[in-house]
Amino acid sequence: MSSDIEHLKVNKIGAKPKAGRNILPTVQNHPEPIEPPQLEAYGGTGIEPTGPFDKDAMHTFVVATLKCIYDPEIPLNIYDLGLIYNIEISDEAVVDVTMTLTAPGCPVADHIVREVADKVGLVPGVKHSHVHLSWEPAWTKDRMSEEAMLELGLL
Repeated sequence: MSSDIEHLKVNKIGAKPKAGRNILPTVQNHPEPIEPPQLEAYGGTGIEPTGPFDKDAMHTFVVATLKCIYDPEIPLNIYDLGLIYNIEISDEAVVDVTMTLTAPGCPVADHIVREVADKVGLVPGVKHSHVHLSWEPAWTKDRMSEEAMLELGLL
């Protein structure tokens, strides 16, 4: 795995891969058809908020939590990498996160989705968390934050 990380740092995402080597495998260039996992996970304490809560503040805490979860193959957090598509917070303090992964064949897909649900569920005031893995639209490097692109030397 560390050679993959070094490969990404040196060759940059989107660079032409060396012969026989895919930087980020996709369904189109994978030797066998990949069925993307249909994953979702739930977390949270189930504890009702004791009073009114600030959705904007909760959203800020959720984003900060997501920035502490790193992709195991690319040395970036999942938020700046652009894997988080949507965060919705209900009046009942239920946080729904829609996310994707860089490739449908990600071998740790279930782990990442579970980690997001668990950690978002521990944000103060969150009653429940629900994470849904989506493949539409497909992830591209254009979804990355400017900070992430600078980190990988793409800007």
